[in-house]
Amino acid sequence: MLYVLNYSIMLEWLLFSLNSVNMEIMMLFDWISVLFISIVMVISAMILLYSYVYMLGEKFIKRFIYLIMLFVSSMILMILSPSLISIMFGWDGLGLVSYCLIIFYQNYSSFNSGMVTVLCNRVGDVGLLMVIGLLMISGSWNLMLAPISGKMTAGLLLIAAITKSAQIPFSTWLPMAMAAPTPVSALVHSSTLVTAGVYLMIRFNSLMESSGLNSVLFFLSVFTMFMSGLMANLEMDLKKIIALSTLSQLGLMMMILSVGLGLVAFYHLLVHAVFKSMLFMCAGVMIHAMMNNQDIRLFGNLKEVIPFIMMCFFIANLALCGFPFMAGFYSKDLIMELLYSMRMNCYMLVFILISLMFTVSYSIRLFYYMFFGNLKFYSYIVLNEGKLVNVSMMILVVFSVIIGAVLNWLFFFDNYLIFLSLDMKMLTLVMCLLGSLVILGISGKIWYKNLYVSYFLSSMWLLNYMYMWIYGPVNIFGREVYNIDKTWME
Repeated sequence: MLYVLNYSIMLEWLLFSLNSVNMEIMMLFDWISVLFISIVMVISAMILLYSYVYMLGEKFIKRFIYLIMLFVSSMILMILSPSLISIMFGWDGLGLVSYCLIIFYQNYSSFNSGMVTVLCNRVGDVGLLMVIGLLMISGSWNLMLAPISGKMTAGLLLIAAITKSAQIPFSTWLPMAMAAPTPVSALVHSSTLVTAGVYLMIRFNSLMESSGLNSVLFFLSVFTMFMSGLMANLEMDLKKIIALSTLSQLGLMMMILSVGLGLVAFYHLLVHAVFKSMLFMCAGVMIHAMMNNQDIRLFGNLKEVIPFIMMCFFIANLALCGFPFMAGFYSKDLIMELLYSMRMNCYMLVFILISLMFTVSYSIRLFYYMFFGNLKFYSYIVLNEGKLVNVSMMILVVFSVIIGAVLNWLFFFDNYLIFLSLDMKMLTLVMCLLGSLVILGISGKIWYKNLYVSYFLSSMWLLNYMYMWIYGPVNIFGREVYNIDKTWME
């Protein structure tokens, strides 16, 4: 109704006024925020049903549920807020609660992953705080009222967005966040934490275009797509492969945002949220079936044991690859055709097409390792997933099939005038087929045989070492603090 009438509702509470600057809490209900919240609530409900079975037997299950609810509440606050002050509350809440969720298992790996995640997100928080300070001049933090302009403001918002959405050079925290429980991964990497940066850029899309920084965002997002797709073809950890596919799709959203198509990026964000949450839920069932093992080299022939999960995983993979008439087809095919019709650097187009090919190749590789071949790890295949898991997955399966077409009919039905030759029209399909063929013969290539090349390609181009190079000179007392923490304080 809000979309049809082009109608918005804003609620505003004035807390206090200081030097002609009003401290206000605002909520904006327009069709974008209401639609996004609806998708977030549906996915969160399915994940909570799934968590009831997945986390059965956990000692601190109540704490887990409370953290999930607080996490979703922070995301809803950020979605509804047109004011940078209330956006900051939701933004900071996402970072802090995600840290608590990542360290939920309270082991050494979880603590390291949580610290990397929260410190990377702190960089973006500083950028957002500096924007709030700059907007003191205008007398309002409302995005719809304040005259927001300037390269400095746009640059700080860009830093905030790329840290939260894990674009280069802040990409390393996203695979490390897989130390969290699988329901958390399904929520964080589908519709909440990682999409917060994309949603912020959608709201500030006009500012990015006027500042001229969209070319910087374009290059960062394209190389993020390429790096994550290449790494996913070399990774052996099940959850990290799905996390890297999330990173690749985030790069795709940021890339189409950088060319000024914010609504198309929002379309793909909604579609991607559904099938990515289902991929993680299927991964959780398979990890339980394999006694909490995540190495895909030990999987195989699971189609005999969990055929329903195989069907759900297969449908989600088809949607991820953009198979015709699945959910991902409507958004990804529209994105590629719009890119073909634009003036663009041909080298960047080659990188985009190779990244598209990588998406198909790692999806086929993952599906083959999971459900074909011989079972290499004789585990207790005792599935006590129950009806709640099947119900939640069945609902997401239906959404993964129809949500692309439904959103296209109801909201994103703009008649884009796209005139392409038959060769350009078929280019996307050809690259998808090429990706499926390439993965069949990739195992004997040089990057698998050469350990140095393989390590470089599978370690995010040594970004972790770049962080250590920056962090080293200021880490004066690091060894002393470590010794005290691990010896005397124990």
